Amino acid sequence: MTAAHLTRPAGPAAATAGPVTGGGAPPRLPFVVYVLAAGTFLMLTTEFVVAGLLPEIAGDLQVSVARAGLLITVFAAGMIVGAPTMALLTRRVPRRVTLMTALAVFAVGHVVVALGDSFPLLLAARFGTAWATGAFWSVASVAATRAAGPGASARALGLVGAGGMLANVVGVPLGAFAGQLSGWRGPFWALAALALAAVPLIARHVPRAGDDQQSVSLRSELGAMRSGRLWLVLAACAATTGGVLSAYSYVSPLLTDRAGIAPGWVPLVLVGFGVGSLIGTIVGGRLGDVRPHATTIAVAASTTAVLLAICVLSAHPVPTVLLVVLLGLIGLSANPVLSALAVRFAGVAPTLGVAMSVSAYNLGTAVGSGVAGRALDSGLGATGPAVVGTILAALTLIPTIAIALLQRRSPSGGRP
Repeated sequence: MTAAHLTRPAGPAAATAGPVTGGGAPPRLPFVVYVLAAGTFLMLTTEFVVAGLLPEIAGDLQVSVARAGLLITVFAAGMIVGAPTMALLTRRVPRRVTLMTALAVFAVGHVVVALGDSFPLLLAARFGTAWATGAFWSVASVAATRAAGPGASARALGLVGAGGMLANVVGVPLGAFAGQLSGWRGPFWALAALALAAVPLIARHVPRAGDDQQSVSLRSELGAMRSGRLWLVLAACAATTGGVLSAYSYVSPLLTDRAGIAPGWVPLVLVGFGVGSLIGTIVGGRLGDVRPHATTIAVAASTTAVLLAICVLSAHPVPTVLLVVLLGLIGLSANPVLSALAVRFAGVAPTLGVAMSVSAYNLGTAVGSGVAGRALDSGLGATGPAVVGTILAALTLIPTIAIALLQRRSPSGGRP
């Protein structure tokens, strides 16, 4: 099965989309892709904004900061379970309806958090919000590839992913700042309002034409999950994200305790990482439309080299800062390519394929950060998480190289 069968344009703007060639400019992405990117900006902002509000939440609810951190953990767990589950539950629901409903549930969940005084209630609301986020992310990814067409699917996913990366650059810092001014509940009210404002945008710009889901049986969709290439992609998703975020999650002690950087400079370094991630995701999507397998292998190898350099040079502040920014630029740049490959290799179940990739990203983050936390408390000290990240990034080479070899042997010659 070729990519054309899986990324059929959904509207007139996408009908002219073709493969990117060396002799002309890439086709313009339809406006709906930018709308979907704005939605993922909201989704990723809510996932990470809690980290900047933990002391305020803990103090207000009279729990420890470590216990308040469960609001992050339960969201990740909800994404792991919720993304594929919602993909199956909404398989016969029109995509635009699923996107609008997910935004509405997202808004309700944030209102519950903003009003709630019970910590268990907040955990439940965060878990439910994560399910809505998983549904939106999965369906938005497929809607973006269908709108962009086969020649720009990875670029479209790069832009949708860039909306999430922009959350780290803009959304999370603004949320933390707003929380200081208005209390920790203020950002949740703002996110609820923005989600409701996005509903009519989805209704207007996600086309009705081709909106109905194909009548593919549940058995056929689950059968598509037997694809060995898909599971190799999922392994790469988990390993690459786990490698980068295991180091990034504990970059603050690396910068302060090991490199000797003043704590006041750490937020600026994190912004540099976020800006690098934003640029890298967009560029990676563009490269992935032309050379998908070369891109995934090169990113895995480069990320391994950068993390290894961090381990070696972490006692020197200037190189460490530059390497952290470089990690942001390179480390996650293959994610849109991997998501596009998940759509392709899932066959008749593209939404479920993307949902599985979302679960894999979150699983890699959860496992990688957990192991990195133990490494931080080991004899390796502040460099422990970077060591864990280096190993996981190196492991990414196994599935990416295997995918490239399998595709080279296929009749299509490895074209996506």
